[in-house]
Amino acid sequence: MSMGRIDVHQHLLPGGYVEWLRSEGIGQAGGRELPAWSADGAIALMDDNSISTGVLSLSTPGTHLGDDARALDKAREVNDFGAELAKDRPDRFGYFATIPLPYVDGAVQEAVRALEELGADGVVLLANNRGTYLGDPAFEPLMAELDRRSAVVFVHPAELPAPAVPGLPPFAADFLLDTTRAAANLVLHNVPRRYPNLKIILSHAGGFLPYAAHRIAVTFIGQGRDSGEVFEDLSSFYFDTALSGSPTALPSLLAFARPGHVLFGSDWPFAPDLAVKYFTDGLDAYESGDTDLHQAIDSANALALFPRLA
Repeated sequence: MSMGRIDVHQHLLPGGYVEWLRSEGIGQAGGRELPAWSADGAIALMDDNSISTGVLSLSTPGTHLGDDARALDKAREVNDFGAELAKDRPDRFGYFATIPLPYVDGAVQEAVRALEELGADGVVLLANNRGTYLGDPAFEPLMAELDRRSAVVFVHPAELPAPAVPGLPPFAADFLLDTTRAAANLVLHNVPRRYPNLKIILSHAGGFLPYAAHRIAVTFIGQGRDSGEVFEDLSSFYFDTALSGSPTALPSLLAFARPGHVLFGSDWPFAPDLAVKYFTDGLDAYESGDTDLHQAIDSANALALFPRLA
């Protein structure tokens, strides 16, 4: 296969950020140990999986650990790091700016700086921010600002605001529910219709959303909503294939998502090299013989969102 994939779900872990997390007693994210990361390691992974460019983002827990000012400072540090990386290797890296929600004023400030001054390719938002889900009216100023800039918004799950099931790490199932909750709450509060310029990407094939979309849409009838309209809004999101290139997940995703709304994702380095290869091989096997679908998911759909990567 020729080079050319655009990976919209790839993470970065700057050394200073990891040291800070460890100083705060955080050595895991989603139940996984914080992995080693380097730009050279990312490029090696991309070369092994025919990925031309990785659009990098910070994963959970983000930068807000309870202190607004510290969260904004750390977000600025991470975004400056990402901007320099993309500047040095624009052929291999893009990045989503980190936003310090639930500190709304700081989030708006840093979103504007990152998009206007640093040239970020979009922003990454956690599905829930210290228990408050995207779509909540508290986040309206940020959503309005992002809509004015026609921003790409990458939604990544965080740990649920609830106890984990013993023996079941959050990344295995809770992450999928967290994304589904955020998507449903965004539609519940009419965010896709009120802010139509936003391009919102949901991680991991949208969690449970493709499978449960009809059930969610029918539920909203009891709240005075038209189920067809709700279903249309739920399918208006974009979806990445990270950890989802399987013969059970892909049919549901592709039956649900709008044409042009499925993007390649790896989830490296939280997904180790073997896992990336496993799900990428699964995606290749599913796409086998369908050249148009292959090209669309690998790069064409992403280029519509990130034309600079052409």
